[in-house]
Amino acid sequence: MENEIEILLVEDNPNDAEMTLRALKKNHMANRIIHLKDGAEALDFIYGKGMFEGRCINAVPKVILLDLKMPKVDGMEVLRNLKSNELTKAIPIVILTSSKEDPDIKTCYELGVNSYIVKPVGFENFLKAISELGFYWLILNQTPK
Repeated sequence: MENEIEILLVEDNPNDAEMTLRALKKNHMANRIIHLKDGAEALDFIYGKGMFEGRCINAVPKVILLDLKMPKVDGMEVLRNLKSNELTKAIPIVILTSSKEDPDIKTCYELGVNSYIVKPVGFENFLKAISELGFYWLILNQTPK
């Protein structure tokens, strides 16, 4: 499908976003990546609102990589919204964050997150983690058609 979105990256930190995009592209893991800078943009994108008015909302990502700590609408609220909506709850969501706080981890799983990954420190470790993440969610994971 030409308009297929493989990865929706929702990350407000430009350095983390750049490293993630580089790691995915270096390993040929994503032909179609959309990077959004906050949760409000992510919700508008998914539901075809705001600056994404008219976007075909049937074109859903294979996976959403979602940061927790963001301006406007934080990742927890995006997760809560998407997992409570019949149209979007089957989209795999991976929290990719620097937060190791147990309440965040517990709450995310209670809300239906598919995976919770703490961003590794160091470029090489980060690259390896993103490569493995992309391989699993884009190649190995089976989703309903």
